[in-house]
Amino acid sequence: MTGEMVISVAERAITVVLITSGPLLMIALITGLAVSIFQATTSIQEQTLAFVPKIVAVLVGMVFFGPWMLSQVTEYAKDIFENLVRYIG
Repeated sequence: MTGEMVISVAERAITVVLITSGPLLMIALITGLAVSIFQATTSIQEQTLAFVPKIVAVLVGMVFFGPWMLSQVTEYAKDIFENLVRYIG
């Protein structure tokens, strides 16, 4: 395996991780911001209040984005195995 191939696989791995985790991270960020604004306007200082809406929002996001995320990761794994077979064979 050449150095360029290893760097290419690592670069694609980082890209796949960022692309697949991005939507869920954005959902958690927006939900946390909305809860924080709600807490600031109502003077509620409960620290654990932010966790439940974030968890629910991320789970709903996983329902919507899960199939797409799974297809991205499985396509990346398939590409790795095909390249491995080409290299070994």
